[in-house]
Amino acid sequence: MTPTETLPPQIRAALDAHTTLTLAYADEDGPQACAVLYAVADRQPDAEQQSVAEQQRGADRQPDADTTTLVFVTSPHTRHGRALLSGDARVAFTAQRDGQEWTALTGVQGRGTCHLLVGAERAAAWRAYSARFPYVEESDRLRQAMERAELWELRPTWLRLVDNGRGFGHKTEWPRPLSA
Repeated sequence: MTPTETLPPQIRAALDAHTTLTLAYADEDGPQACAVLYAVADRQPDAEQQSVAEQQRGADRQPDADTTTLVFVTSPHTRHGRALLSGDARVAFTAQRDGQEWTALTGVQGRGTCHLLVGAERAAAWRAYSARFPYVEESDRLRQAMERAELWELRPTWLRLVDNGRGFGHKTEWPRPLSA
């Protein structure tokens, strides 16, 4: 499969249609999965932030044309938070609505990397998260708690949309292009 620079619109629509993803990771105790609420964000760091992010992901890569990421809140004290901070933040995930009929089953499978957001990156991601979940801003208590929580970015490296509504087993795949 040839990598394309932009995320296919049907995959973006499927990610936008859901709010919960099942995040799979591994740590010293083995594989585990957890559910987290997520928002789709379009990452637009400034040049200084981008160079830091590139260093974290490997200096041999160029910035990707597509900036789609998923952002979620979790504590670094949870098992998955500790695993993501441990250095190998590779994950797999799925996002789909519960209770679907098999003939209309639609969902996204993916792989990517996670990292903790700070500073301006966190502020931009927080805007996307609070726009997706407006009830957070409507409650002072919840907003204050969430503002103190850790916000993470999941940067997909591969996505697959399964859409049985377009035919049983219909799939659209997207690998994030890697530049030398």
